[in-house]
Amino acid sequence: MVSLDDSVTARLKKGGKHFEVAVDPDGAFAFKRGEDIKIEDILAVESIFEDVSRGDHIAESDLVKAFGTSDIFEIATNIIQHGELQLTKEQRKHILEEKTKQVISTIAQNAINPQTRTPHPPARIEKAMEEAKVHIDPLKGVDEQVNIVMKAIRPIIPIRFEEVDIAIKIPADYAAKAYGDIASFGQLQKQEWQNDGSWVAVVKIPAGMQNDFYGLINHLTKGDAETKLL
Repeated sequence: MVSLDDSVTARLKKGGKHFEVAVDPDGAFAFKRGEDIKIEDILAVESIFEDVSRGDHIAESDLVKAFGTSDIFEIATNIIQHGELQLTKEQRKHILEEKTKQVISTIAQNAINPQTRTPHPPARIEKAMEEAKVHIDPLKGVDEQVNIVMKAIRPIIPIRFEEVDIAIKIPADYAAKAYGDIASFGQLQKQEWQNDGSWVAVVKIPAGMQNDFYGLINHLTKGDAETKLL
């Protein structure tokens, strides 16, 4: 159990009232992410507050009315999972860095420059974000923020989400072993085994993944394959 001095607050507004618990910052963050942690190990105080900072406890009748129970652990679990968790400065910085990388990676993998039909390098996307002064929220989901970032950087660089179809022909010497990796990379639109043992297919992939896809094909066939962007 963490000491009260080292704890942070998790809070949830429900039925017009605020419900708060004092928790271990790292343990509560891991708990909120779904890691296997016991709720009793992360509470600084086994009590539900209306205001942790003032030490104002909330009436049991209000707990039952809002949560249908007065069980401290059950209510604390609800507050942490569905409420707002105060983060330490270090946690916020780490989450912000990781989420920014995820947003940039998602855009780089799925978007292209429609003028050249080629992917944008992650560094170019990051630079456009800086120019647009768009900020990542460490507590919002990646998908939601990808849409926000895309809208912000479109005036700066030509960019859009797109999928592309690539036709491939894999020689017989590599076809059987290469099939699984290629099929799992994208969506097979068409495929056919040729009389000479070679395999031809059309694969749909996110436009930004073209370089990775060509790299995979070259690795699997030692450069002895045919590809064509359709």
